[in-house]
Amino acid sequence: MNWTEGSMRRTVDANRQSRADYFFRALDYRMLVPVLALVMIGLVVLNKVLATGYGVAAFEYPMNFFKQIAAVLIGIVAAFILCLFDPPTMRLIGGILYFISLFLLLVVKVDGYQAVAGADSWLRIPVFGSFQPSELSKIAVAMVSGSIFAAMKKGKLSVARGFLRLSVIYGVPFLFVITEPDLGTSLVLIFMFLCTTFVWGVRWRTILLSVAGMIFVVLPLGWNFALNATQKDRIMTFLFRGHDKTASYHINQSLASVASGGLTGNRSGVNISVPVKESDFIFPAISEQLGFIGTTVVILLAGYFIFHTIRVAGLIHARSPEESYIMVALISCIAFHFIENIGMTVGLLPITGIPLPFISYGGSAMISNFILLGVLLNYSMNNNEKARL
Repeated sequence: MNWTEGSMRRTVDANRQSRADYFFRALDYRMLVPVLALVMIGLVVLNKVLATGYGVAAFEYPMNFFKQIAAVLIGIVAAFILCLFDPPTMRLIGGILYFISLFLLLVVKVDGYQAVAGADSWLRIPVFGSFQPSELSKIAVAMVSGSIFAAMKKGKLSVARGFLRLSVIYGVPFLFVITEPDLGTSLVLIFMFLCTTFVWGVRWRTILLSVAGMIFVVLPLGWNFALNATQKDRIMTFLFRGHDKTASYHINQSLASVASGGLTGNRSGVNISVPVKESDFIFPAISEQLGFIGTTVVILLAGYFIFHTIRVAGLIHARSPEESYIMVALISCIAFHFIENIGMTVGLLPITGIPLPFISYGGSAMISNFILLGVLLNYSMNNNEKARL
């Protein structure tokens, strides 16, 4: 009996040691390095933006910049910790995150704190500051829904029951978010669901019919009952540029800032004022400081990260469909953020409150992005053949 217990103990210790040995060897650097490069570019640009007194910088610099660095460090540690867990533990973490995010979204409705004019989507946490629970809900929804998509694919769960469960998993946080109202995050949740459903096996025709139904049914309801006046003005400004000079101020200043960067950045010393330049409109600041070259590097890094993650999700699908579907949902979330944020700052898409991942100012968004990255790295490492040597 004692020999058996000692043998089991030695086996556990050996497994732990081997996991420590292969951790940095199995880490997906092609996923990690582009993110760290985006973070470094973001910190360089953000430091200049905050130092010049835009937005939140007026009375807090350099403390707000140090908070951003702290958020990056906390996020990296959180991502690496998530890499250590096995699949059953990750499922448990996903379920816990889901219920925590629902609870926090409920608290948002009753706490009476409103950090952003027109949207009640933030919690006030002592010492830490403001926190947006919807950032956490996007990760949780993806992690919980992956097993359902996999069960339907394997025939263990009927399609009707599966999509009924998915409608609840996605629908509850969606209702909380859309009524805050937070149009940007609501669109992210829809995009995540559509991308994962398409990869699961729904035909283009079905998706297009569903989108058409949303346009003709959901959008009128959302316009009349969910969107506030500011969000309606943003949409009207996108459709009819110049219909309202006040509503067009954001996009006009953003376009002027992007254009001022030229090839290598604005060297005139005159910075153009853009509202929320440290957060939602940080892409114009990148153009202003680093020019066309800098913005191109950002887009290439983001594109490489997205397409590499999609490739990994495809490679692991046969071995672990659940993780593959989760990766698709999470990378579609990140992709939507990049596309929408950059698109809205150059006038190609309507303005929404969507930050630029790993670059925009905001501790909760930065930490949440790294948690998302940690989940992606975990699944990539679990299916890395080097980790099995």
